[in-house]
Amino acid sequence: MKALPKFEDHSRQDTRYTTCYMCACRCGIKVTVEDNKVRYIQGNRNHPVNKGVLCAKGNAGIMKQQSPARLQQPLMRKPGTERGEGEFEPISWHDALNLLTDRLAKIRSTDPKKLAFFTGRDQMQALTGLWATQFGTINWAAHGGFCSVNMASAGLYTMGHAFWEFGDPDWERTKYFMLWGVAEDHASNPIKMGIEQIKRRGAKFVSVNPVRTGYQAVADEWVAIRPGTDGLLALAMIHVLLRNDCIDQAFLVRYTNAPWLVVDTPGQKGHGLILRDKKGKPLCWDQDTNAVTDASQVEIQPALFGEYTAPDGRPVKTVMTLLAERYLNAQYAPENVADRCGVPAEQIERLALEMAHVAFKETIEIECQWTDAYGRTHDRFVGRPVSMHAMRGISAHSNGFQTCRAIHLLQILMGTIDVPGGHLSKPPYPKHIPPGIKPAREMAPNTPLKSPPLGFPTGPEDLVIDKQGNPLRIDKAYSWDAPMANHGLMHMVITNAVKGDPYPIDTLILFMANMSWNSTMNTSQVMDMLREKGEDGEYKIPFLVVSDAFHSETVNFADLVLPDCTYLERHDTISMLDRPISEPHAAADSIRQPILEKDRDVRPWQEVLVDLAGRLKFPAFTGEDGKPRYTSYQDFIVNFQKEPGIGFLAGWRGENGDQDLRGDPNPQQWEAYAKNQCFFVHHLEDSQKYYRYCNQDYLTLARHAGWVGSTDPIVLELYSETQQRFKLAGQGLYDGPCPTREEHKDRLTRYFDPLPIWHPPLEHDRVDADAYPFHAITQRPMFMYHSWDSQNAWLRQICAGNRLYMNRGRAHSMGIEDDAWVWVESHHGRIRAQVKLIEAVEPDTVWTWNAIGKQAGAWGLSADADESRKGFLLNHLISELLPQKGDGLDNVTNSDPVTGQAAWYDLRVKITPAKPGEVGSWPQFDQVKPLPGMAVSPSALRYQTHRAVNLKRSLWDVLMRGKHRR
Repeated sequence: MKALPKFEDHSRQDTRYTTCYMCACRCGIKVTVEDNKVRYIQGNRNHPVNKGVLCAKGNAGIMKQQSPARLQQPLMRKPGTERGEGEFEPISWHDALNLLTDRLAKIRSTDPKKLAFFTGRDQMQALTGLWATQFGTINWAAHGGFCSVNMASAGLYTMGHAFWEFGDPDWERTKYFMLWGVAEDHASNPIKMGIEQIKRRGAKFVSVNPVRTGYQAVADEWVAIRPGTDGLLALAMIHVLLRNDCIDQAFLVRYTNAPWLVVDTPGQKGHGLILRDKKGKPLCWDQDTNAVTDASQVEIQPALFGEYTAPDGRPVKTVMTLLAERYLNAQYAPENVADRCGVPAEQIERLALEMAHVAFKETIEIECQWTDAYGRTHDRFVGRPVSMHAMRGISAHSNGFQTCRAIHLLQILMGTIDVPGGHLSKPPYPKHIPPGIKPAREMAPNTPLKSPPLGFPTGPEDLVIDKQGNPLRIDKAYSWDAPMANHGLMHMVITNAVKGDPYPIDTLILFMANMSWNSTMNTSQVMDMLREKGEDGEYKIPFLVVSDAFHSETVNFADLVLPDCTYLERHDTISMLDRPISEPHAAADSIRQPILEKDRDVRPWQEVLVDLAGRLKFPAFTGEDGKPRYTSYQDFIVNFQKEPGIGFLAGWRGENGDQDLRGDPNPQQWEAYAKNQCFFVHHLEDSQKYYRYCNQDYLTLARHAGWVGSTDPIVLELYSETQQRFKLAGQGLYDGPCPTREEHKDRLTRYFDPLPIWHPPLEHDRVDADAYPFHAITQRPMFMYHSWDSQNAWLRQICAGNRLYMNRGRAHSMGIEDDAWVWVESHHGRIRAQVKLIEAVEPDTVWTWNAIGKQAGAWGLSADADESRKGFLLNHLISELLPQKGDGLDNVTNSDPVTGQAAWYDLRVKITPAKPGEVGSWPQFDQVKPLPGMAVSPSALRYQTHRAVNLKRSLWDVLMRGKHRR
């Protein structure tokens, strides 16, 4: 009998817990380690987010740790070499940080705004924002401005929370689920688990998306909409609901501003503003007294519809009256929007009435005593079991803000917000509308800002502009170009800085942001801008610092490279002050802890920030003796308090670690999290789980935990007075700052509105649709996330060269066959790509996977890797500025005019077959040189810590060995 196979010795292995970072889900993982190598990664069954489920990305974290693209050491551009050539020499951390400290100290002591600090998908924006605030520069933002600011802003200005990380469908109870513009990677594991639940229960799942892949492929009904028309579809559904009286009037009166009175004096100052008393309280019409009264009073009967006269003689209408007047107009009837959306009128009407039937005929009631914020006691929660979810397919259009508002309005009219079966907020949301943080404007040398760089304007007086109306931020956020740019405009930083518009900067710090490649519009010209010099021979961006864990295309342009760790080598906090891992019925946060010892000369970026903060003597990071207050990032996390008792981590607070949500610092807090598998959960009481915008018990908890500033009810805003203030400014009818340039006046008047509107994407108005007949969009695949993972040896085997997907029938009508090479041309540029023909795409739309294409030699890939030979980017076709027409908009950002969201998905293109012999992706760029000390790209794409055991056995061996055991 043969000897037993020699299996690995499990006694030499250690299992440790941490939080995944292969996408934004923040799943809990269990990592088995042996000899400082990852043996395998599993999902943590106890974790509140993924409950043990782990996707391909999470499992492939092993190969991220093995990537030859990992940066090895700090680097400086070689003296005498040009930026972008990739010529570097090692520098010690001591020298690198001294050099950077000296440079930053000079900027801070003279003109702090000359530092621009922009970060990518870092998930620690509470720290980076605090750092920028303490430095004193308003030029800070994260990736949201080119990712999902429309989604966040529209929700926060409408209902106090939003889609994506702010809220989730009630997967357990919803009976009708509509998914708008969500690609396969968004909340990958939670959405997959949620869809499985609703499919198992027989709930209907409707997908609104030009493309049918991933989640859409398992939908009960696919709505193949044309890109950029989702808002029009939502407003047509609202038309159907109003026409059929399918709205929750009691909900609207009780929880929204639908009964508030609006001044109706067109052409006059104050038109469209809410009628208020001397204390600023909104007023309504009380049907019992037939008089104007304080809308916040409990014992009144507010009129939902009506036109009245205010005590001062001005005519007024209720919000709901204005809403009905607008959306009952025939222009929103399904038959009048069907051709524009590409969705049949019969389907639009049926979907709206299906949702209404479920909301009002299949109502859920949960018996539970609860008290609302006005002191009224209720014996049950009433739920409308219709839920929705949306993401970048909605957000990444220049009409995305208004589209998101339209979808939220559709939800609110049916009463489906934070109710059983509806769309639920996740702690620390909902917030008061909008959150009470205003963006910083004043700056002074060696002085922290009085408020964070990012905030929520409520009118033109909150803009970050000078007395002449010119923008003060380098990205022009919070200016007349983008007044409500709550996440900044990261995609405009390089362009504006090189132009010196509105001023030149000294130093640009980029963290984990591939701004010369897949994270930028206008790729080739942005690369040129990074190399551009002035008449004095100096670079127009004098000093560029890049921190990343991997050799991205942008690293090549750095003057100073500060190498970050991987997520398995560092401490992190996924904080309640930032973007926690909460679920609808539980407040939750988590940490990462080092699983592996570092084998390179690298440091966690957050550790570097804390170090720099002490060196630069930021007040919040320095003691009275002028010495650094914190010895490390871990020390900072434990001891920093935003307000008494509120820190970055909510669990195990207090000196003895026995307090949750609020409490004094606990020296053993990190250890407590590690012992609990790296996460903390506070479960809500049954009485706190719904109607949280008006739930006394929940709001009391939220105030205690520092999530909200007061226990006042959060009134859902169908009608946005903030929007109307900006509209009045555009019309010259506002008592406050007003724009002077005609293009700004027109933008405010046209695109700002107190009720959701739909307008064509801005690029479409400046491009000939007949010349460029196709919409072109990208999606991210479920098996990859941004450009981080298309370097991953396991995930590359799923896809290493993307295709341009076309509708089969449309392609055949043009003489284009499957696998053909084609030229794709926009108003801005031209690329060559290989097509794949499918039925599952709207006929006027082409699409591809995002960020597969790579510059040859980048990311540790071989120069002939498919990612560079066959992979391509649509980014080469997109401009960060609107198409040129010789008018005042030529130098205005190609973004949502409200929020500054980059309009990635407004692209229109034409497609022509390539000539014989024209193959391979184009354009091609110079090969990226390997960095000093970097490993060579491996030819083998497998990984194992032990020699594979051959388990092939004969039937005789199986039977006899089993017999002997018995």
